[in-house]
Amino acid sequence: FFFLMIRRPPRSTQSRSSAASDVYKRQTWEYSDKYYDDIYEYRHVILPKHVYKKMPRGRLLAEIEWRSLGVQQSRGWVHYEIHRPEPHILLFRRALGTDPNLSLIHI
Repeated sequence: FFFLMIRRPPRSTQSRSSAASDVYKRQTWEYSDKYYDDIYEYRHVILPKHVYKKMPRGRLLAEIEWRSLGVQQSRGWVHYEIHRPEPHILLFRRALGTDPNLSLIHI
């Protein structure tokens, strides 16, 4: 009998904290799936580090501002809260039933 041994590369020893920092080092925008309550639909967008550095701080962004940062999504979304522990994550919401083309709410 002949046995062939294949050596595997070592498993990553990356810790949770360095994995979290890799999210912050990303070069592209990351969009969450939508999530809902009885009034709004929500989503969050993780900004790349180079974009976050250019972002105005300490206030909510108007649509023209977050679009100028490269965030791309349909109409009607509002930056509604600053997530203080991770300010590079923008939190958005829009009323349920909002027409994504016209930004009008269907009643």
